[in-house]
Formats: sequence, C-alpha cells, structure tokens
Amino acid sequence: MNTNFFNQIAQLDFTGVLQLNISKGIENSLIVSVLVLNDACGDKAKNLIPSITINATPQEFDEGFFQRITVPVQKVSGLLVDMAAFEKQMDEVKKQSAMEKDKTDKAKKEQETKDKKYKEAMAKADELEKEGKHRDAWMKVPDVTEYPEKAEEILKRKKSLSDKFAAPSLFGSMDETSQQLQPIIAENKYTEPDEEENSLEEETN
Repeated sequence: MNTNFFNQIAQLDFTGVLQLNISKGIENSLIVSVLVLNDACGDKAKNLIPSITINATPQEFDEGFFQRITVPVQKVSGLLVDMAAFEKQMDEVKKQSAMEKDKTDKAKKEQETKDKKYKEAMAKADELEKEGKHRDAWMKVPDVTEYPEKAEEILKRKKSLSDKFAAPSLFGSMDETSQQLQPIIAENKYTEPDEEENSLEEETN
C-alpha cells in the first residue's frame, strides 16, 4: 500500500528534527504528538514550546493529518530558527562588547600611566626649582607634543622657568657692578690725599 507518508513529510517546511510519538487512545483512536527540535537553538525557553497533539481515528489521520500539522510545524520551526539567530546575534554582541571593554580598559590603563608620568615629571620640576636649578627644572617639564591636552599648563610652566634662568638677576647685576667699581673707588680714595699734599707743598714753596 502506497501511503506517500514520507513524501508528505519531506514536503513539510521545517528545520531541525521532527519527532512523532504515536500512542493508542480509547475507542480505536490514536494520539499523535509532533515535536519540532532544533539543536542550533540553545535557548532553554524552547523547552516551553508544547508539542502538537492530535487525537483522532486512523481514518481521520489518513485524510487530514498533514493538513492539520503543516502550519503549526512551520510556526514552531520558524520560531526556533529565529531564537537560534537571536542567540547568535547576542553572542556576537557580547563578543564585541568584551572587545570594546578590553579596548576601553587598555586605553584607561595607558592614560593612567601617562598621567602618572606627567605628575612625576612636574613634581621633579618643582623640586629642582626649589633647589634653584631652573634650567634643569625646565628640562624636566614634559613636552607639549606628548601632552597636547595640557599644552597651556606646560607652556606656562616652561615660560615661568625660562624667565628665571634666561634673564640676569637684578641683584646679580648690582653685585657685579659693585665689584667693578670697588678698585676705582679704592684708587680714588688713596690718591686724593696725595694730590692735596702735593698741592700744599707747591703753595708753600
């Protein structure tokens, strides 16, 4: 007897595994449950999808079984496919999120290291300035190209230091001038009495 059963199964539009359970009911009836399985879907919610259960006589199954299960099978199969696709997308999102987090963490760590290096350099410059080593302090101030976001602060600090070692000290100039004048003052101090004495002697004579 040719029933075309498997040909009709093959014509059903589903993805995965079609599981049929057949048991005898009362009064010569049959209970057939159809369950669509899809291992590609890892969502546990798929376990909540009920099987398609039909209770009918053998003759009723022969006449309309496939008509009754075609639409439900397609819906369940499509739902499982969508769930599997969604799950795959979520995995990709998590993967991308993890990658972005790694990038963010790496950038944050690099910035922290950079900031620490900047603070240490500025602190060293302050220390050298207190010691009066203005030129050395100027050299310790970070370069603007390395910290463009702190350009204004760096340029201001460098100028403050360069002004101190580039321009001559007012007191230094006065001291130097004083030292230059001392021999002249001393010479005038000791020669003036001699000249007065000579002038007196000439007048006396």
